[in-house]
Amino acid sequence: MQEVNLVELKMFYRTQRELAVDLNRLVDSYWQEVIKENELIDGIKNLYQHNQEKLIKDNGFTKIVQQQCGKRRLVIVKKILEEI
Repeated sequence: MQEVNLVELKMFYRTQRELAVDLNRLVDSYWQEVIKENELIDGIKNLYQHNQEKLIKDNGFTKIVQQQCGKRRLVIVKKILEEI
């Protein structure tokens, strides 16, 4: 798995699928101890703030994000977003 720096993450995503792919890379990099916890938190908050409509719909994750990311990753993302 390649290292993910916050600079590699886009600010705005065109599709939900693109957003989900980078969300997966971010969480996977954390699990593989490539990035630190604060980098994960900052990255997820940044993705959410600039792409809220592609990530959340009707008080839950969008269907495409759910399918692409899976439950284990989204549990982490949800916990981080609850702190905002």
